[in-house]
Amino acid sequence: MDFKVAGTTTGITAIQLDIKAMGLPHKIMVEALERARTARLKILEVMNKTISAPRAELSKYAPKLISMEIDPEYIGKIIGPAGKMIKSLQEQTDTTIEIEEDGTIYISCTDGDGHLKAKEMIEAMTQPPEIGRLYKEAKVVSVKDFGCFVEIIPGVEGLCHVSELSENYVKQVEDVCKMGDVIPVKLLLIDEQGRYKLSRKAALAEMGIKEEPREGQGEERKDDRREGRRDDRRPRRNDRR
Repeated sequence: MDFKVAGTTTGITAIQLDIKAMGLPHKIMVEALERARTARLKILEVMNKTISAPRAELSKYAPKLISMEIDPEYIGKIIGPAGKMIKSLQEQTDTTIEIEEDGTIYISCTDGDGHLKAKEMIEAMTQPPEIGRLYKEAKVVSVKDFGCFVEIIPGVEGLCHVSELSENYVKQVEDVCKMGDVIPVKLLLIDEQGRYKLSRKAALAEMGIKEEPREGQGEERKDDRREGRRDDRRPRRNDRR
């Protein structure tokens, strides 16, 4: 006979009984349940001495597993040619990603919050860009005098104008970011031609991040304004004589 009983200090929660005989006498069942209760209470007593309540936070060593669902037509995009994309996602987030044919995705990891990062990246890849959406890890792919082009999801880029890089004065784009940097941006606008207008400044504000002015930035702005006024200034009356 294989008889298992699980429960708490107040009662039984589950029973498993495998038996080859045609039946059991009532007396044996009563005795078995009583022995199980005695053993269960002893085990719970020992456990309670070690930890009397659940931990406030899950241990960082505990494995984590989440699932999500996507439209099956995006499966190929997530996997990529020869599995290149899914391998890259797993390497970047230190996770294991498994995809079912119906679009169910299982993401697991053993350390940190990589599973949440992987989920966020997959959501960005399988959902069309939306105005107002925040992309926390967008990659700078090109830097120009007027701003930088940023890849918000694989194959989709937008422009972050120099005026949208920071709340502070930006003399040149390289003062804030360089090609290859990963920055947060917010999608402000999709114009009639399907171009994306992005803002790092708005993203930082939404994330509650306050940037401190860089050293010498105020003086540069003041000097630039003075130079502008000097060039536009009309000649004085004495100069006309």
